[in-house]
Amino acid sequence: MSSISRPESIDTIKRTLRRRWLAERMALPTEMITAASQAIQRYVEAWPPFHTARTVLAYMAFRSEIDLTPLLERHPEKRWALPRIVAPGELALHLYQPGVLQRHPYGMLEPKPECPAVDPEEIELAFIPGVAFDRYGFRLGYGGGYFDRLLPRLKGLTVGITCARFLVDALPHTPADGRVQWILTETGWVQAQTPE
Repeated sequence: MSSISRPESIDTIKRTLRRRWLAERMALPTEMITAASQAIQRYVEAWPPFHTARTVLAYMAFRSEIDLTPLLERHPEKRWALPRIVAPGELALHLYQPGVLQRHPYGMLEPKPECPAVDPEEIELAFIPGVAFDRYGFRLGYGGGYFDRLLPRLKGLTVGITCARFLVDALPHTPADGRVQWILTETGWVQAQTPE
C-alpha cells in the first residue's frame, strides 16, 4: 500500500490503468458496445428515479463510450443538460438542443455556447461517463479532472456509466477524486459502498 501513498505514484498508476483499459475498450467490437449501451438504456428507463427526475445530465459518447443518446430522443419530456469544456479542467452545463452542437477539438460533441446554461444544482440525476469505476464510486476518467471538479457541485443522484468489465474492486484515488453514488453497467445496478 505504501507504493501508492504519494500523489505522484497514484498518478502514475492511474496513467497505466487508463492506457490499458482504454486500449481494451477501443478493441471491443462495435456490436458489443452497442448491445451494452442498449442494455444500460433499458435499465435507466426501468429505474424509478429516472421517471421522477426532470433535469438530467447526460453526455455525448465518443471513443467507444457507452452511448446514452437515444434516451435524449426518446424522452423529450426531460430537461436534458450536457457538459461543455470552457477551460482546462472546467465544465459548464448547457441545455441540450438537437442540432445546436459543435465538435470539441478532443473529439466529442458538446453544446454550442449560445445554448441556455444549466446550474449544476438544478441537476436531479447525472449520468457520468468513465473509463472505469470501482465499487466505492471512485472514477477513472481521461485524466483532465473535469468531472472530479463537477461532481461536488451536483446535488442530485450521480450514476457512473461503464462496461461491466471496467467495474473493479478498488481504484487508486486522491482526496481530489470525485465519487458517484451508483454505477450502472450492462449487467445492472451497483450502489457505491462507503469507503472505510
